[in-house]
Amino acid sequence: MKFEELKIILKRLYKDHVNRYLNRIFISLFLSLIVSVSTSAIAWLLDPAVKKIFIENNQTYAWAIPLAIIIAFSSKGVCLYTARILLIKTGQEISGELQTKVAKYILNTDIATIEKKHSGKFISNINFDAGQVNSLCSTGILNAMKDSMTLVALVGVMLYQNWKLTLFALIMMPLAAGLAKSLGKRIGKAVSEAGELSGKLTAHLSEILKASKMIRIYQKEDDEYRKSKDIIFQMVNKATKISSIIVRATPVMEILTGIMIAGFIFFSGSLISSGELQVNQFFSFLAAMMLAYQPIRSLATINMIVFSGAAGAKRIYDVIDQPIKISNNQNLPELKTSSCDIKFSNVSFEYENSNDKAIKDINLDIKGGTITAFVGHSGAGKSTIINLLPRFYDPQSGEIFIDQQNTMSVNLNSLRKSISLVSQDVILFDSSVKENILYANKDASEEEFINSCKFAAAEEFIQDLPQKHNTLIGENGMRLSGGQKQRLSIARAILKKSPIILLDEATSSLDTESEEVVQSAIKNLTKNKTTIVIAHRLSTIHNADKIFVIKKGKVIDSGTHSELIKNCDYYKLLYEKQLK
Repeated sequence: MKFEELKIILKRLYKDHVNRYLNRIFISLFLSLIVSVSTSAIAWLLDPAVKKIFIENNQTYAWAIPLAIIIAFSSKGVCLYTARILLIKTGQEISGELQTKVAKYILNTDIATIEKKHSGKFISNINFDAGQVNSLCSTGILNAMKDSMTLVALVGVMLYQNWKLTLFALIMMPLAAGLAKSLGKRIGKAVSEAGELSGKLTAHLSEILKASKMIRIYQKEDDEYRKSKDIIFQMVNKATKISSIIVRATPVMEILTGIMIAGFIFFSGSLISSGELQVNQFFSFLAAMMLAYQPIRSLATINMIVFSGAAGAKRIYDVIDQPIKISNNQNLPELKTSSCDIKFSNVSFEYENSNDKAIKDINLDIKGGTITAFVGHSGAGKSTIINLLPRFYDPQSGEIFIDQQNTMSVNLNSLRKSISLVSQDVILFDSSVKENILYANKDASEEEFINSCKFAAAEEFIQDLPQKHNTLIGENGMRLSGGQKQRLSIARAILKKSPIILLDEATSSLDTESEEVVQSAIKNLTKNKTTIVIAHRLSTIHNADKIFVIKKGKVIDSGTHSELIKNCDYYKLLYEKQLK
């Protein structure tokens, strides 16, 4: 990260988050001042302690100075603890704010944007990157304040004791600081790279968990293990690199420290011999100088915390700064439904990074209260059509109307409130049966809830579950069969009471027996509703009021089942293939 970019990120971090916590920072600043004074007092007190107690054998000071040292250490401990608590809380709250912004962005952004970025990287933004910002806003700020003031105070003690020795120390200290700074810069870069790898590992592990059955059935455990091992090995290498940087620097630091102390003792000896320095002053100066090395090292490596925190903030900002293409505009009028007639007028749509349009100049007239089906080969554009209706995507050209209202000119929430979706891939949460169904309408009455279960043909199997409606069903309903999961999905859609129903191959993955039960539930769901069906099994849409035949993104024919059997060779071919 370049310095100019670093300044921009830090400025934004301050403006958007840190400035709201200035009261805590100022309190911590004051406490850090007390810490610095207490630390320097400890070093300074060695002067009278050695002189009055050990040289002059003054008994009055024998208890007064130790008491003063206890008070100094106690003040330092209490103030440092309080400052840390305040800034730790600040760092956690700021990182929490960033985490909630990422979560809000994920929930509000358009589907296309989510599909461009792996879920594991979003998780890394929430966990690793926010953690780096937390360190910057807690440890970074505290160390910057505490160590800078402590260093100034200790240098003041050193100057008080002997300016010549202080000059010697100030010449030698930059060597240690320079080494520590170089160390911190290299570590900071490695930590930033480790963050990228963390996101990669999270993404990979997420894929493994989702595809656990497929991995086993295709016997790819070893391949996935090697991929995981490779990423983990890269992370281990980064961690080893960080450790090795520190380890390699350790002997250099120790040698440098040894040279500095040796030089200091030699120079001090000459000053004591000439009478320019007393033994008690020597011990006080030595204590101050030794205590100064910790803040020097801390301040020199603070760039690591700053760069890592800024890099984490940048990765988060890169996500939340992306424009939301499809959002809810509260100023737009709400969709008002009556018959729920649907019209597609010259609608075309092309997915990002695709060379072909998924649908081309689609024109559809769907009468309200009827069942309309879309048929065609996989990839023909059927799912694209129903994804455009609730505005999961927006068309590049053309318009979509519900009761003569342009879907792009009405409030998005009101549009989606009017639509229920039941798809092949049922989404259920790791909670109870009841909580999954009430997800559609948490204010529904007990009677409405029970009726939705009955109409979805779900109540019978629910009553056989261990805790009935309160039974936990596991992640994505893993403890239920495909037919049971689909019936819960239908119960949820029934409870929503939307006038428009979208069925995206809702029974394609079910066995014949389960399909019959689910079809019965679907009849209850779609009664007197405008229903759009994507059918995998054409036998399920015999009774559709109208069927549109889709081929390569275009409507090539439409009519009832019997009309298409007579007049559309492509439809007849599709139907006969399924009969074989």
